[in-house]
Amino acid sequence: MTAEIFGSVEASGADTIVDAGTRGIGADVGRPDGVPKVQGRFAFSSDLWADDFLWGHTLRSPHASAQIRGIDIGPAVAMAGVYAVLLADDVPGCLTYGLEHGDQPALANGQVRYVGEAVALVAADHPDIARRAAEAIVVDYEATEPLTDPEAAPAAAPIHPDGNVFRELVIRHGDLDVAGEVTVEGVYEVGMQDQAFMGPESGMALPDEDGSVELFVSTQWLHVDREQIAACLGIDEEKVRITLAGVGGAFGAREDLSLQVHLCLLALHTGKPVKMVYSRDESFLGHVHRHPAKMWYRHHANRNGRLVKVEARIVLDGGAYASSSGAVIANASCFAAGPYKVPAAHVVGLAVRTNNPPCGAMRGFGAVQTCFGHESQMDKLAAALGIDPVELRLLNALAPGDRLITGQAITGTFPVAEVIRQCAHAPEPEIPLSDDRRDLPGGSGRTTDASDTVRGTGFAVGFKNLMFSEGFDDYSSAACRVSDGVATITCACAEVGQGFVTLAQQIARTELGVDEVILAPAQTATIGSAGSTSASRQTWMSGGAVQAACREVRAQILADVAAEWGVSPDGLVLRDGLVVSLDGQQEALLAQVTGGAGYEADVEYHHAPTETLDENGQGNAHVSFACAAHRATVDVDPDLGLVRVRDITTAQDVGRILNPTQAVGQIEGGIAQGLGLALMEEIVLADGLVRNASFTDYVIPTTLDMPDVTIAAFVEQPEPGAPYGAKGIGEPPTISSSAAIAAAIRTATRQDLPRIPIRPADIALG
Repeated sequence: MTAEIFGSVEASGADTIVDAGTRGIGADVGRPDGVPKVQGRFAFSSDLWADDFLWGHTLRSPHASAQIRGIDIGPAVAMAGVYAVLLADDVPGCLTYGLEHGDQPALANGQVRYVGEAVALVAADHPDIARRAAEAIVVDYEATEPLTDPEAAPAAAPIHPDGNVFRELVIRHGDLDVAGEVTVEGVYEVGMQDQAFMGPESGMALPDEDGSVELFVSTQWLHVDREQIAACLGIDEEKVRITLAGVGGAFGAREDLSLQVHLCLLALHTGKPVKMVYSRDESFLGHVHRHPAKMWYRHHANRNGRLVKVEARIVLDGGAYASSSGAVIANASCFAAGPYKVPAAHVVGLAVRTNNPPCGAMRGFGAVQTCFGHESQMDKLAAALGIDPVELRLLNALAPGDRLITGQAITGTFPVAEVIRQCAHAPEPEIPLSDDRRDLPGGSGRTTDASDTVRGTGFAVGFKNLMFSEGFDDYSSAACRVSDGVATITCACAEVGQGFVTLAQQIARTELGVDEVILAPAQTATIGSAGSTSASRQTWMSGGAVQAACREVRAQILADVAAEWGVSPDGLVLRDGLVVSLDGQQEALLAQVTGGAGYEADVEYHHAPTETLDENGQGNAHVSFACAAHRATVDVDPDLGLVRVRDITTAQDVGRILNPTQAVGQIEGGIAQGLGLALMEEIVLADGLVRNASFTDYVIPTTLDMPDVTIAAFVEQPEPGAPYGAKGIGEPPTISSSAAIAAAIRTATRQDLPRIPIRPADIALG
């Protein structure tokens, strides 16, 4: 795979932030953890170690639905080296937890609702002993018929006291009686995708004599973990101290609790440090996945191509417990019509409970599923109208001042038409059909000849909100201290690969004119919440918090120096480790000015308030939006159903680029996950049982599967209110890349292909 960047498209009159030769905002600054990671020296959560620690293991249900009639822990307790065996009755506080709703038991209490639900915990002095002891526990299950069909869930008997519907959201917008001259209709499906991070769940808990516990764990949200853990332990939140351990990928799956409560329970019960590391197959059972979706759409348009109305019904399978299903179905519903002007819309969104594995956050959540639906419909509508698919999208593209189907007016930047133009008008790749087996569908297995291959090109555009929505009090805390000319930044933002460890230092250098910046460990004991590393929010929220803290410290320094020099603070700046007067008459070393006690500030940064949606799905529910367009070129062997993606060209709305290399990395990584969803990634279920819980059977793209990635443009239009005008970059690359690949395969094969991932049989037998 190679990546090529054509350039950056800026709004008229946009100012350059910083000289690219500096190490501040806008520069290509390398990650401080980059070298140790590639050298294998970086400490991930699975590398944690302590003196005299124990190993924890979880016994999980083999049934999707069953009553627990009894549990005999005797055989496990009798094994040498076993220090503890815990059941639901051993949970001292609240038995349940949950990201949005506390509906999931820490340990099953008389009933299991999905394959893999935690039933018992073991602590032993060796991981194999812990595993064998868990296997020795005898559980008397009475299996019951599982509910695995999400379409049947709303009318089925409740499988949980809270019922089978997590949320139903209805959006009614405009004149619902209006009809277009041309209508197209379709039913689309998206399979269950796994986040497939490289580092499985792991962590270590250390008990203290006062009944408190210290937890080192890879997570996406330290403070909400603490809140849930403390409730289950029945202790004050201050007695749970969490430090972020090295994270081996996340993509949404670490937003929910996995082993956090279990580790702390075992540590407090045994009085010893306890470590847990999931195996790969356990990881598939121990975290949430992307919601599979079934969607019905009907689009209405006039013969000139203007959209008139969009109707949709979206059903997301949330699995056994709520997780973030309420927010995911909100996104899916709000963005169901795509980034287009739609005068009327009627959307019904349902997130339902089943006995399938729980689903929750994954990159682009909600918007990924509906993007496949609305972009498939736009291609179908273009064909019915005889209009070029790109021109149809340009004709209907949303712009600032327009309203979404939720009635919300777009008040920030939103260059939908520009990303479409930049992507569509980029030169098409010159990729000759090759006889090199590695370039053909099927790869080096010599399954395909060039003469059997057909080529297709497809296009898609998608969008999503940034930050949390619907009235959520979204904020981030950060502290800045400057002493002896060195800045120290403290923030609980979870670094999961998105690059905050680089960004925080760049912001401090830009605001304070210093070169040396220390980023303190992310932990609950030293700073308030930074919120979750999700929803494309940390650049804006934690970046905004760091910027505000640095500016407050800068103001303190300049005020003191101005008073000493008898000048106005407005005539002073911090630059290159100096305090300098703008008239060039005076300067002082920042290290001397900030010697001794130094200067510090602690801030809490909030974005503009949002509203909950009303009974018609109307309201100003979101802060800001970002969009991206993708053009895919694929080669297909129609007889064998094999596909090779040869090129992905993209243009993306970024607000402002803060670190070009990191931006490219986010785009390439997001496209890789979009390609996986389009062609190969799906958790296969049989009556709720995961049949492919390994990287042998759950196939993810490798470097050999990745195409060339061409970034036609970073469309830079600074977003009002955002730090430096920047928008989060990580999610849009995943949202529309899957839809573009599917469209390209349809072009090549002339088949409908209403489901992703597209399997070889769907093409060869279609």
